[in-house]
Amino acid sequence: MDPSERYSRAAVAASAVVIRDYSTSFSLAARLMPRRVRDHITSIYGLVRVADEVVDGACPTDPRSHLDALEEAVERAIEEGFSANLVVHAFARTARETGFGTELTRPFFASMRADLTPAPHTAESLAAYIHGSAEVVGLMCLRAYLVGVAPSDYDRLAPDALRLGAAFQKVNFLRDLTDDELRLGRAYLPELTQRAYDEALDDAAADLAAGRAGIERLPRDVQRGVRAAADLYGELLRRLRAAGLDGARSGRVRVPTAAKAAVIARALATSR
Repeated sequence: MDPSERYSRAAVAASAVVIRDYSTSFSLAARLMPRRVRDHITSIYGLVRVADEVVDGACPTDPRSHLDALEEAVERAIEEGFSANLVVHAFARTARETGFGTELTRPFFASMRADLTPAPHTAESLAAYIHGSAEVVGLMCLRAYLVGVAPSDYDRLAPDALRLGAAFQKVNFLRDLTDDELRLGRAYLPELTQRAYDEALDDAAADLAAGRAGIERLPRDVQRGVRAAADLYGELLRRLRAAGLDGARSGRVRVPTAAKAAVIARALATSR
């Protein structure tokens, strides 16, 4: 095997380990993707997860300098096609092969940087944060879905990818209320009242519905993986609504493993 190809395979495998350890939902959804897409999705979420952990407490000293160094490493790897950091190498390989660059990575790192100095969000700053932290990730994934199949469809499908990415992030805000508020000092809702919580649920549900409507416009071989991810978030949204604000703040609302398996089975049945 060519040394560069062997190294790239090891890089993707390293990203897969990161995803399995931090997100069983995305790990399961990635495995439902066709082979032509699976490694790219794994590589995207591997890098996203590493950046998240840098700003969420895994880095004990000077997370800003480490985040800056990570962004510099990503940009250099996209330009040169190599990084000694396996997760960065896998991500850069995907970026080069699917056709995205700093137009998506820079907004992402800007949002990660915003988490280092938590401050109350305005409507405008929250929209910018959601775009960088989630919507651009949806666009990265869309590039992967279309590579080698229908890259010219990107502009037509991008609005759906943006809505789905926003929905995932808004659900995450509600799921992580306690951790964000108490440990990290972050607030993504304008106020923590039941009314604000319900309005945030409705907003996330609207984005999720809009994003789901676009799934059938994607290449057929990726639909079941995207549908599974959307369905998992839909189930989490349902449980957050049932828990109410008090339930969400008392502890992180989760979808149990057995329920995840049932959701994925339904997504597979729908795809067939």
